[in-house]
Amino acid sequence: MRNEHQTFSLLFWLNRHRCKNGLPTIYLRITVDMKRVEISTTRQVEPKLWNQVGQFVKGNTSDAKAINQQLTIMKADIHRHFLQLQALDKAITAEAVRNAYLGITEKQRTLIEAFDFHNRRFAEKVAVGKKAPASHQRLEIGRAKVLAFLKNQYNQSDKPLADLKHSFIADFEHFLTTKQGMTGNTATKYLKILKQVVKMAVEQGWINQNPFAGFTCRYEDPERERLTMEEVMAIYKADLHIERLREVRDVYIFCCFTGYAYQDVYSLRQDNVTIGIDGEKWIIKNRIKTDNPERVPLLPIPLEIISRYKDHPECSNSGRLLPVNSNQRYNAYLKEIAVLCKVDKHLTTHTARHTFATTITLEHDVPIETVSQLLGHKSIRTTQIYAKVTQRKISNNMQALKHRLVGTAADKAGQKEAK
Repeated sequence: MRNEHQTFSLLFWLNRHRCKNGLPTIYLRITVDMKRVEISTTRQVEPKLWNQVGQFVKGNTSDAKAINQQLTIMKADIHRHFLQLQALDKAITAEAVRNAYLGITEKQRTLIEAFDFHNRRFAEKVAVGKKAPASHQRLEIGRAKVLAFLKNQYNQSDKPLADLKHSFIADFEHFLTTKQGMTGNTATKYLKILKQVVKMAVEQGWINQNPFAGFTCRYEDPERERLTMEEVMAIYKADLHIERLREVRDVYIFCCFTGYAYQDVYSLRQDNVTIGIDGEKWIIKNRIKTDNPERVPLLPIPLEIISRYKDHPECSNSGRLLPVNSNQRYNAYLKEIAVLCKVDKHLTTHTARHTFATTITLEHDVPIETVSQLLGHKSIRTTQIYAKVTQRKISNNMQALKHRLVGTAADKAGQKEAK
């Protein structure tokens, strides 16, 4: 993109490493924003005849006049190409100016091409277990949304990366919230994907500057549903007569007491259980979504659930820790369990993870720094989104404060009487 403050300079010099018939060749150096490239003029001259300050060949010979004329024309021609690139609002680099002068057409990378490259590399990480398949699926949906926008807005199936402007992402946001009927938070997910892909294109050197660098994605923190301890125990103790429901219930309760997301609990194996620094059993593995380490000491209830399934045929044959259904079946069975247990909430692995962050840990005075480590978060700011302060937490803290204040008052009264 055009930069009004770009620096541009041209310099002729003798390249003594490129000689012909013992004479050095005159080269032209093009410099844009401190980065430079060089072009041979194919002309040679005796060093004693070269004026480096004036950048011309000394003397009135026909050869001197011919070389000087060529240098003047070459310099003017390259300067003209620089101004043309500026007028076309193109990303200007020293290489781009040189290529324009030499008539070399650079391959124009496109937005959809960037999406395909980005998503293909992500899929390779999924294949080796470094990323979650669901995350890759979301990237592919993001690509489809951008393609739909291109057709709606420009009647095109692609667009050169160099032609992207800030207005593109603003118009894409408008398209998602109006034509696609998305909420602001849902649209933000796809806006972030677009920014991620374009940022990668900059890193790959396909475009010079990020046209979306100044665009801020707005996200409103939703009210995250979680279970109370009474609801957790009601589900855990429910007498379910159908085996498939009992298995799903146990996996769900396991997630409530460990904070594992669906993809992580699905991939847990028996050898993920190890003895921790305290001599107790822990689960140590990296989160599939972020590849961050997640180290969780096992509480009595998840330990009991693990022992319950150690001889389960599916676990014995595959080495998996628990018999976890497909995500679709898992969520469908959770709806049945909610009805049977009379819990009027939408049960998902997300509610289980939120329950772990609040009901199981924070409400029992586990520091938020510890909760962040248990959830495998990179930043404590992410944990703060999951872990809202609840009324039970406030009550527990105030009760503890009340006892301390009463104790302090009693100690002072005793000291006064002693005197």
